Amino acid sequence: MARLTPEQISKVSAWVAEGATLSQIQERLSTQLEVSMTYMDVRFLVDDLNLALVEKEEPKKPEEVAAEAAPAEAAAPAPAAQGAGVVTVEVDTIAQPHAMVSGHVTFSDGEKADWYIDHQGRPGMAARTPGYRPTPQDITDFQVKLDAALRQAGY
Repeated sequence: MARLTPEQISKVSAWVAEGATLSQIQERLSTQLEVSMTYMDVRFLVDDLNLALVEKEEPKKPEEVAAEAAPAEAAAPAPAAQGAGVVTVEVDTIAQPHAMVSGHVTFSDGEKADWYIDHQGRPGMAARTPGYRPTPQDITDFQVKLDAALRQAGY
């Protein structure tokens, strides 16, 4: 991992305080400071500096907004859409040979995929059903849950 000067570290700290994501920090390090780092190195850097990423509140779904606006006694749980579920993420106890860490994800529609982060810090995913594409919301849920699962596993 590249060594940063105190000035560069203060810039990274300012970016984190502004709410920049790890990808944005990685891009700024490259373009503004001419420091090349993998995504995982940026993640470690933020952790080593004891910086906390600003978590943006996800926009509420229309059902949630309607439920908040309705009186408590009139609000009934909306029936779940057919096939709707939650995204679940599992971390393998032993990573795949090509990966630093790997695991499985089950999307809200029940489709499954294998995910990994290789030794260069690059993420990858292979759906078990050829051509399957998860919804944008499932991808967002996967990213949030993967981050939590990796933190819990000590990564």
